[in-house]
Amino acid sequence: MIFSLAGWIWWNFYYTYSEGNRGGLLQKFSYKGNIFKTYEGELVLNSITIGGNVTPYSSEKFYFSVQDEKLGKQMNLYEGKRVLVHYSQKHGTLPWRGETPYIVDSIVLSPNP
Repeated sequence: MIFSLAGWIWWNFYYTYSEGNRGGLLQKFSYKGNIFKTYEGELVLNSITIGGNVTPYSSEKFYFSVQDEKLGKQMNLYEGKRVLVHYSQKHGTLPWRGETPYIVDSIVLSPNP
């Protein structure tokens, strides 16, 4: 029973279901929460762009959380810029880890304008 519970907790909250990269415009990034403060972000993924610095015509949003405080502070500097993030996806969320199952662990400025 205890091993089953431990296995379920590991599978839902710590096992990495998928990982990858997403690129787009870092539209929103904040540090929020009532009891557990977490870094939460919103990336606009471009489907069709009109021009280099023009807002995407058709887009979808990627919501993510950041655990690392140093990375969170770095991401504040990139708000409003095109970036590429690396993430890992968990099955479930934990209140102290963030609001989303997507945990971003690195960011770079996008070479494309």
